[in-house]
Amino acid sequence: MTELHARQATRLDAIGGRFDPWLLGVSLALACFGVVMVASSSIAIGEGLGVGPFHFLQRHLVFLAGGVALAAWAMRTELKAVEQQGQWLLLACLVLLLLVFVPGIGVSVNGARRWLNMGVSNFQAVEAVKVLYIVWLASYLKRYSEDVTATWPAMLKPLGVAGGMVVLLLLQPDFGSSSLLLAITAGMLVLGGVNMPRLFGPVVVALPLLAIVAIAEPYRYQRLTTFMDPWADPFNSGYQLTNALMAVGRGEWFGVGLGASIQKLAYLPEAHTDFILAVIAEELGFVGVCAVIAAFALLAGRAFWIGLKCVEMRRHFAGYCAFGIALWIALQSFVSIGVNLGMLPTKGLTLPLISSGGSSVLMTCVAIGILLRVSYELDRAQRQVARLRGEAAAPASADTMPPTAQPPPAPTTRGRGRGRVEPVLGAAAVVGGGWQSLRKRS
Repeated sequence: MTELHARQATRLDAIGGRFDPWLLGVSLALACFGVVMVASSSIAIGEGLGVGPFHFLQRHLVFLAGGVALAAWAMRTELKAVEQQGQWLLLACLVLLLLVFVPGIGVSVNGARRWLNMGVSNFQAVEAVKVLYIVWLASYLKRYSEDVTATWPAMLKPLGVAGGMVVLLLLQPDFGSSSLLLAITAGMLVLGGVNMPRLFGPVVVALPLLAIVAIAEPYRYQRLTTFMDPWADPFNSGYQLTNALMAVGRGEWFGVGLGASIQKLAYLPEAHTDFILAVIAEELGFVGVCAVIAAFALLAGRAFWIGLKCVEMRRHFAGYCAFGIALWIALQSFVSIGVNLGMLPTKGLTLPLISSGGSSVLMTCVAIGILLRVSYELDRAQRQVARLRGEAAAPASADTMPPTAQPPPAPTTRGRGRGRVEPVLGAAAVVGGGWQSLRKRS
């Protein structure tokens, strides 16, 4: 019977999966659309800086190519191997956030120390921290799933880790990423099954502290007041938002045409990064903005659905990784779109896969690669379970069974039934969740 189990396990290992076509398709569509819009929005900026009209497009393509290579590597890496490195990933997060303060390694841009000097280019440390932290928190929620739902210390540990990283981010300073990291933590804890009344207490304490931090710095307070009425000071504090709103208004329903934006011609600051959606609205109109929103909704929604299916099959680490990446992409795109439309205060968050940016493009591609790997392993597990169920449903003939696996003579039908199903149940342990389903059938 051992030989039969080994053959069944070998057959299961030979079964492969497939990457989710919806995730792959919408990710490629957003990345390709981003190349077009970076080219359209950055030509005037490159000429104004004297670096050439296609400087930012070429730079974006280089980083996108690097991101695709990293995504391909993530798609080929078993999640089990990633899960085993959970503690090292958390250490890497802290090291990256501390390196920005080391002279010679950390780089200050516009008064903020958020970048690492990589020689050929600067790298924003928090972009890597987002991915590493999500993977660590997914492994933590899997290892302590029962404790997180039942005890205070297990729930407070990830909140304490997030709080420590927020302190380091606020010293850079980076209030936008701090808020995003806390939101991702709270969302993953909720999806991980934490007791909601228990989580309510830390949230009530954290919100006033964030409000105090937001208004403590004059420039943050100015952003909060400016977005309510940007036209009160359109040539100073409200300059970015007023130009963004003018771009959105000029687009109307179908836009002025690709490449025909006026606001990107040295009027709209950061037209190829933070305010690229305003250029999209001007050139492609309301319809173009709705298409972008729908694409991000599809990407995040599909990721949530895949995470839910993983949890149902007891593949908790994969499911929590999908939840975390979905929360990250959904929240960051929501904030970026809200800022461009004047619905939220101005924050320096890029539009994932579309905005120009080296570290953001690289790490978003890595996150998409992990998400695609989750979909691959989920599909593989589903195919393996389907194979096991098919073998259990089709009783093997006694003439074709090996002597060691033939059922002993028995006068009742019940004994013969157990003899047929028993070999399959042994192999079902290879697939998470498959054994339970076969047990019910037998």
